[in-house]
Amino acid sequence: MSHSGADDPRKLRDVLARTQTLAAQHDVASVVVGFGAREGDLLFPDFVSFLESELRVEDQIFRLTRERALLFLRDVDEAQARSVVERLRAAFEREFPGRAGFVVDIRYFAIAPGSASISVKQVLPAVFAGEDDETD
Repeated sequence: MSHSGADDPRKLRDVLARTQTLAAQHDVASVVVGFGAREGDLLFPDFVSFLESELRVEDQIFRLTRERALLFLRDVDEAQARSVVERLRAAFEREFPGRAGFVVDIRYFAIAPGSASISVKQVLPAVFAGEDDETD
């Protein structure tokens, strides 16, 4: 049941454009959450599938690679997004209790209400690069 492939990268711009449109036209805050796992992590695709199964209709998962994914949480601020991600991660760990040491890097990119322009070149480095990576 796990989806281990990547989504079509051409659609990432469409997903980001929809998120930006909500921010600009409807004053809706959103957060893009980047998830990264160690290369070859066998549990990460199941984690991403679990997240996808638990999302609201307006939220979306975008799989970049087998070890990287983006979660688009719409109509939430960064504090709410952190709470949602923590709750979902705890639920996943309850579902898969035998897997000790599951490590995933989680980074957040907030999109403020009324934001005029966001791009893939802004989002991807913010959630996958940098010295202040947050490992959960």
